[in-house]
Amino acid sequence: MTEEPLVIDDEDRYSRLRLIAWWDQEKLAQAKILVVGAGALGNEVLKNLALLGVGNVYAVDFDNIEESNLTRSVLFRQRDCGRPKAEAAADALSDMNPDTKVKPMLANIITDVGLGLFRDVDVVIGCLDNREARLWVNRQCWKVTTPWIDGGIQEINGVAKVFVPPDGACYECAMTEMDYRLINLRYSCPLLRQEDLLAGKVPTAPTIASMIGGLQTQEALKLIHGMPVASGQALVYNGIANQFYNTNYQHRPDCLSHETYPEPIELPLSVSEHTATDLFEAAHEYLHDATPQVLSLDRDLVVSLDCGPCGTSQRVLRPLQLVSMGEAKCSTCGEQARPNTVHTIEEESELANEKLSVLGVPAYDIVRIATNRGEQVFLLAGDREHVMNTAS
Repeated sequence: MTEEPLVIDDEDRYSRLRLIAWWDQEKLAQAKILVVGAGALGNEVLKNLALLGVGNVYAVDFDNIEESNLTRSVLFRQRDCGRPKAEAAADALSDMNPDTKVKPMLANIITDVGLGLFRDVDVVIGCLDNREARLWVNRQCWKVTTPWIDGGIQEINGVAKVFVPPDGACYECAMTEMDYRLINLRYSCPLLRQEDLLAGKVPTAPTIASMIGGLQTQEALKLIHGMPVASGQALVYNGIANQFYNTNYQHRPDCLSHETYPEPIELPLSVSEHTATDLFEAAHEYLHDATPQVLSLDRDLVVSLDCGPCGTSQRVLRPLQLVSMGEAKCSTCGEQARPNTVHTIEEESELANEKLSVLGVPAYDIVRIATNRGEQVFLLAGDREHVMNTAS
């Protein structure tokens, strides 16, 4: 009995990929991947995901394209200068592979992206350039047990790290006292918005972005196929010496990132349409407790800017990360006002009548409500279609 000849269908875009013994193109077509950052590293990751035929990609970035980006970003062209990076990248990927649906999200990953998106994707790939955002992504992924892959580049050196919650070491496990000090420096003054404290542009070559972006994508490919990965480990590349080496991170039992949420209760609420009072009322039947409810905010909310010298108070209602020092200058006396911040909303509070979006809760978020008997988590599912739909 003779074996049937191997037939390669050159009309099939993925025919060469299907020749890989373990390859499952259907898994890739169904996959959902969140890419945080659409700069040089993000460009390479997004390009690779489109070439592989990943079905659904969410690209988060709030920056616009500058001419200096063009030497390191494969998806951007001269005509794109001034455009949002996420939008330009999505348009380029649409031309590259229409099978890959890319949703550009002009958003700050810390303040604008709900935990529901982190929960629903298969993998998060971080293409970030600062510790604060990495720490945030790490904690969000741990809450909903979504694996994530961090990447970092500088000059012609780079590193790729894979983290698979809820077990093993995480990004925060490897943070040093210096890392914490540098993050805390951003809040050494009461108000420091991101653009108020720039550490400077990181010099990188396009070659290292290609290499680390390729490694990140390959690890995501393995996770989607259920293949083993080296979790809690960094793969470091020294471009000067052309050397790779691995570093294992030690699991810290007291690590603050190791908080995992239970399965949330879904509520058909939208942050732009419903108030905290609506949330309390909807949550009441699940809590079985008549004591007052308290909504915990993951992002400190600046309620007002209060000037001590002259007594002027300016209403703000924005997350602390989005309020600048310039805004805190008192328009009456010119002195620096102090932020009045809250991190919880009580059921009887005046703030409970505000829309959830006004309280700094992003769309499709998972929120925590506490009573005297304990705490429960709720998914604000009213925004699911708006956030998760990648159809053009």
